[in-house]
Amino acid sequence: MLSFGSLARFATLLAIATLPFGAVAQDKKEKAAARPAAVDASTCLACHAPIKEFHAAGKHKSVGCAACHDGLDKHLADRKSRPVTKTDPAVCGTCHKLQFESMYTMNWEKPARKEKSQQTGLSPNPAWDKLMTPHGFTREHNEPRSHAFALYDQLVVDRAFGGRFENKRGWQFLAQPGGNFKIWDYLEDKYPGQDHKPFKPGTAAAANPVCMSCKTADHILDWAYLGDPVPGAKWSRTSKVQEFVKDVNHSLNCFFCHDPHSARPRVIRDGLIQALTRPEKDTLWHRDPKAAKIEVKELGLRGYTRKIATLDRYDMNLQCGQCHVEYNCNPGTDPTTGKPIGMADARTNHFPLKNVNEIGKHYTDLKFRDFKHGITGALLWKAQHPDVENYYGSKHQKAGVECSACHMPKTKDPKTGKTYTSHWQTSPVHYLKGTCLTCHAGWSEKQAKYVIESLKNRYQGKLRKAEFWLTRFIDKFEEAQSLGVDEAVLNQAREKHFEAHVHWEWWTASNGAHFHNPEQANESINKSIVISQEGIKLLDDAMKAKRAGTPAPAKTSLLTR
Repeated sequence: MLSFGSLARFATLLAIATLPFGAVAQDKKEKAAARPAAVDASTCLACHAPIKEFHAAGKHKSVGCAACHDGLDKHLADRKSRPVTKTDPAVCGTCHKLQFESMYTMNWEKPARKEKSQQTGLSPNPAWDKLMTPHGFTREHNEPRSHAFALYDQLVVDRAFGGRFENKRGWQFLAQPGGNFKIWDYLEDKYPGQDHKPFKPGTAAAANPVCMSCKTADHILDWAYLGDPVPGAKWSRTSKVQEFVKDVNHSLNCFFCHDPHSARPRVIRDGLIQALTRPEKDTLWHRDPKAAKIEVKELGLRGYTRKIATLDRYDMNLQCGQCHVEYNCNPGTDPTTGKPIGMADARTNHFPLKNVNEIGKHYTDLKFRDFKHGITGALLWKAQHPDVENYYGSKHQKAGVECSACHMPKTKDPKTGKTYTSHWQTSPVHYLKGTCLTCHAGWSEKQAKYVIESLKNRYQGKLRKAEFWLTRFIDKFEEAQSLGVDEAVLNQAREKHFEAHVHWEWWTASNGAHFHNPEQANESINKSIVISQEGIKLLDDAMKAKRAGTPAPAKTSLLTR
């Protein structure tokens, strides 16, 4: 979808006037009547020269700023009066109607608030809460619905805002049939003026501005690079999140992936841009010979640095990887000192972009851990959704298949016969003929679905085995600690706990990993099982020695041999 609509990264960059975009059904006379007075573009570009290369040569060069900015007349009269940028995806939908409507198609098979810890979930209890205690995700950790609800669901989930935000319509909102909506038309703050904290039993207040940046980019013009708290930027990593969220309204803006002036592909997540430009050149993207080339653009006309990266072609590993990726977006602890790491530290907006076998060392080198386990005291890591990392190196990725081939296939509109890119971004099981069967022509839809479900069965079975051994390991730790096993041995066990946890938690946080990279998943989950068993033996030997009055031998780590 070509998103000229939001123009959110360049609100003050362009003030050339032309036709505003009205409703799709609006006739030419109505459009002409709504036309603002013409303005000499050279006047605007004299100040906003950086926009010229985007707009003049782009597909949207005939689209004027009045389509996406209000208050231009005031801005031209007084530079201090900034135009209002429209970040609503509906602005893009006036021209890109099919893409817009497909993005907000309701998937009635994905009900709200389906916790992963349910017995049919990806990480069922009682193992989940025991393995993750006391992390905020134990309060509520749901399967995703769709992009339309990404922002809304983050505000009402029990782990994020302590129960302060409620829907004005109560449970009746669950009947909302998808669509593009403003969250504050439906939500209200039941505790206005109060600090960010849990207000109700069973909730947590774990949200922060960085984690919200995966759900919306309404704030993009008011956010400095990496969310640094610098003069002039309205919002930052350290902002009060309960105030920050009241300044955003739209979920997953079009301009995450589409530059509004040039209509070229791009990425805007600053943590990802930082990873792609690290001097170490150590990411999965750096190792991909087929990867799109990027060009980082620094934008800072508001007095602070902002960055985007334009791409020479659409590259779903980068564009989907703005959110469907492991990244750190929260406070933590330095494992070398035990001191807390707050949101003022840049490590709280960090993208590793590495695979499961590299992630543990990466965070150790970064000197970061997410939380302290409530039973073993091990400093552990909490994964986000490392979907792109899983896909890198898979058979489909090596064959040149992009995320869009399965999740955003070309679709024909039955009314007009026009072919367009679906932006529903759902499971390929909803359109197997246009996804799997385009390559596997000898299969039926029934066969394709059978293969997908079979891969999922094996994946789920392996995870249950990993959870058995990891919970057994934690039980054994409690036993050893109660017996008075030496702290040095317990510390060795805590390191084992971290290693086994990484190769389990990575996969419980992933979406569709059973299909994205089943070979890597199987190998990694088996590794978790082996490390847990090693930890159990370490503690059994120590307890046996303790009872016999002899010291236990030191053990080495499977991952460091």
